[in-house]
Amino acid sequence: MEIKLIGFSTIPLIKEGDDLADIIIEASERESLEIEDGDIIVIAETIVSKAEGNTINLKRMKPGLKAKRLAEQTGKDPRLVEAILRESKKIIKVGHDFIISETKHGFICANAGIDESNVGNGMATPLPDDPDTTAENIRLSLIDKLGKNVSIIIADTQGRPFREGAVGVAVGVSGIKPIWDRRGETDLYGKSLKTTKIAVADELASAASMVMGQANEGIPIVIIRGYPHDHLKGEGTSKDLLRPKELDVFR
Repeated sequence: MEIKLIGFSTIPLIKEGDDLADIIIEASERESLEIEDGDIIVIAETIVSKAEGNTINLKRMKPGLKAKRLAEQTGKDPRLVEAILRESKKIIKVGHDFIISETKHGFICANAGIDESNVGNGMATPLPDDPDTTAENIRLSLIDKLGKNVSIIIADTQGRPFREGAVGVAVGVSGIKPIWDRRGETDLYGKSLKTTKIAVADELASAASMVMGQANEGIPIVIIRGYPHDHLKGEGTSKDLLRPKELDVFR
């Protein structure tokens, strides 16, 4: 089996109101890269938020008492902390230089997923308001305009408990089930799998993240081609990747 990761290298700086489906089509034409049936298109969440006008002007943020207290504890800018609080349902853990929170979407991540990179000075981008709906809209638009059956993953870069470094994760999906439930199948020795569920959407997002990069690479959209995912066809959302709170030993 061969899987290809192909990054678009001519994506312009995204601004509010840009149509990401059109951006993808125009880049494919410029780079002579025809979109094919079965392609999985991974899009960085930062450009989704920018296209939707979902940005934060930190200079206009007025920190409250809680934000000021957490800023002293973590060494963070009080205005950024205020933004984190506003994007969070709950603060999970505070350390010497980090704030782990539960976002409005239910994701557990650092800084409520707010990103200060690849955006203008004094600005930040939170996670998209509804990344699953955005992924669905982009997918349907591409199907309508190209007649190609594609899947969409909106990806963020997040850390993990007890492990250094960040990896790509899926925060929005459309056209692919994010979990491959292999319970009931057998291993090489004929033993039945009891608990095996594969976070395929996260694995694909992480693979695409290696091409996207995290600095000035300028590759916010990646095509994954050749991954056989007929077994994952159907309805699913990024919420399927969230472990029920009563089963989460890390909280």
